[in-house]
Amino acid sequence: MRGLARVPGGTMGAARRRRGASSLVLLCTMAILTAPGLATGMAYAAPAAPVAPAATAAPLPEPGGKSLEQVRKEIEELYRQAGTATDAYNLAEAETKAQSDKIVEIANLVVAGKERITALKNRAGAAARAQYRTGGMPPGAQLALSDDPNHYLDGAGRLREGEKATSGMLSELDRTQADLQRYAEEASERWATLEANRVKSEDSKKQIEEKIKAAEELESKLEAEEKARLIQLEQEAQYKAQTAWLSTGAMKDVKGTATDAGKRAVQFATAQIGKPYKWGAVGPASFDCSGLTSQAWLAAGRGIPRTSQEQLRLLPKVALKDMRPGDLIIYFDDATHVGMYVGDGAMVHAPRPGRNITLAGAGSMPIKAVVRPDA
Repeated sequence: MRGLARVPGGTMGAARRRRGASSLVLLCTMAILTAPGLATGMAYAAPAAPVAPAATAAPLPEPGGKSLEQVRKEIEELYRQAGTATDAYNLAEAETKAQSDKIVEIANLVVAGKERITALKNRAGAAARAQYRTGGMPPGAQLALSDDPNHYLDGAGRLREGEKATSGMLSELDRTQADLQRYAEEASERWATLEANRVKSEDSKKQIEEKIKAAEELESKLEAEEKARLIQLEQEAQYKAQTAWLSTGAMKDVKGTATDAGKRAVQFATAQIGKPYKWGAVGPASFDCSGLTSQAWLAAGRGIPRTSQEQLRLLPKVALKDMRPGDLIIYFDDATHVGMYVGDGAMVHAPRPGRNITLAGAGSMPIKAVVRPDA
């Protein structure tokens, strides 16, 4: 690694570390994938006791340089910041679409309103032309001059109906004109919100690109062996967090079984394993974390909010002990990451740029809440 700490031990030490890394990955993968009930999303079965990771030599910092573990944490933090910006971007994009749809709806209402006003004016014009054809004499005067009692009584009824219709037409004309004015004001407000969301979206996009670029540049300085070791360090950190979480007894009472919709959501999510993470993506070739969960539940017949923060805000929360496959686990204090619980202490998620959708321990990151799309 150029400018970063080397792990002592020479070629033989490196070979031993690679064998240790391979053993760790194999053991962790087997522990997750062979847990009973995972593939079908059935009731939770207690996971096997965690296997201790193979011993590895800790990288030593060079003078003025950084250890590989420091680099890992720095890269992780950059991607965390990119994740925060991604959630803001996704929310701004969703709000922009909602405002755009509303503006189209308002435009259709305006067109309908103008057509209604035209029809009302045509009716008023027809009434005026009819009066002109009778010599310009108002209907009331014509009725008063009639010497036929039957004609008078019949005409009086028609006159009242005509006056009522005219009054109703004028009232409807006033209401329609007021509606058009209200539509114009609402459209103006929607355009302002649309522009504000566009600016937020552009700002978030810039932040995402900057953070990802910085992380990629940092990772590009690593040699091939160090990149492999970086992945191992990530796995060890996740393993350590998962082991600590399980040791608290968090999964002791979790025995919930998936609903039919939950099973469909889990099947969709797990079918995406191996596809790359891409911020802002909702498939089918790639996903970000909330893109995966929202599309999985859409495939199960339930529309849910697009972002992890909105999923936390709008979906019903459930206690950890009541968690069942298909539920969503919201991570970190700012709710900027989400995975789907699949059973047996595991979840499926889209981790970050440069990584693929994968299974991981449900406790491998700090849990903020569990929410249920099909409550």
